[in-house]
Amino acid sequence: MRASFTFFGLLLAAFLALLAPAAPALARYGALPRSMGQPLNILLAGVTPKYPPSAIWPYPAAPEDFTGLTDTIMLAQIHPDGAVKLLSVPRDSWVEIPGVGMSKINASNARGGPELLMQTVGDLTGLEIDGYALLSLHAVRSMTDAAGGVTVEVKQPMKYDDNAGNLHIDLQPGVQRLNGEQMEGFLRFRKDNLSDIGRIGRQQQFVGAFTEQMKQPLNWWRWPVVAGALNANTKSDLTRGEVGAVLAAALHGPKVNTFMVPGDFGARGTWAVDHAALRELVQREFSAGSQGRAQPASGDHDVQTAALDTEMAITILNVGAPAGSAGRLADALRAQGFSNLTVGNGQGPLAVTQIQGPAAEQVQDLLNFGEADTAPNPDGSDLVIRLGADVPLP
Repeated sequence: MRASFTFFGLLLAAFLALLAPAAPALARYGALPRSMGQPLNILLAGVTPKYPPSAIWPYPAAPEDFTGLTDTIMLAQIHPDGAVKLLSVPRDSWVEIPGVGMSKINASNARGGPELLMQTVGDLTGLEIDGYALLSLHAVRSMTDAAGGVTVEVKQPMKYDDNAGNLHIDLQPGVQRLNGEQMEGFLRFRKDNLSDIGRIGRQQQFVGAFTEQMKQPLNWWRWPVVAGALNANTKSDLTRGEVGAVLAAALHGPKVNTFMVPGDFGARGTWAVDHAALRELVQREFSAGSQGRAQPASGDHDVQTAALDTEMAITILNVGAPAGSAGRLADALRAQGFSNLTVGNGQGPLAVTQIQGPAAEQVQDLLNFGEADTAPNPDGSDLVIRLGADVPLP
């Protein structure tokens, strides 16, 4: 199973893909974007809630301590040029857990914490893992609501009720915008022929939809709220330098390729890993993996500031975009550190946004829409952005 989609922030992967000016969560790391000398392997896992033995119906979950089973397991390999590869590991993969024996891989965290989970995934793939990020059950719900909902395609009716776990799923087929509670059900639903493998496909669909939505400049104002939601629902051992390296990758606006551990349905609801096919996949796609904790390359710098002059004079004119678009874009650019901004209206209509000035191509890469013209502007502005009908809706 493989998919490829444009990637702006590593907002799945996991909680780190937030540009520094808009991310109060980074205060706990004090991190700025940094280059890195080699690929970084980060283990991402979603932890299921635990219920105290003394609980009575409706069985409220115990306070999150990140020691439960892992419902979602992904290995993210982040390269210095911004390329990202995600390897999904089915939770029911039947593997050797060091010190435990043969078991489903999702028991690793519950038996020995994230360190044992990293060791198990490392032994399975042959890759050395640099660090981990655990997400609580509420992470997806909180980040989806913080993003204003996320649009996905529900491909079949989903109906399931678990009163004990307070999980209720009722979704009909079609493309629709789901809120946090609905998205949690969409991602956790297993009552179909594909079970966990179907869940992995939906997880990858969510990643693509969420990042595609959040990379749009008119949604940048939501980043601080998303960052806070993720920060409150994660546990990680990543160092300040590693967080900075992930941020640098996010700023490159790379593409992500997603893969899944190959295998087939086994006995007792397990996933029988095809180890030969997995070795071939890792050798082909992940062979340049990390050899240990990555060290920042020399000449570390703020990638965004180096790429663009945040003091240049920028004029934003709404020519054919929805009302308020120029102001929203100005707010988003201010969040990125740009300070010399002028907002106004122009005469239209205009179908495609026009970005004019010596830095037009770089700004086009940042905005991810419009056409670039590097010719100087006659009005003296360093950059003029004429917003057209192609501006994404907030």
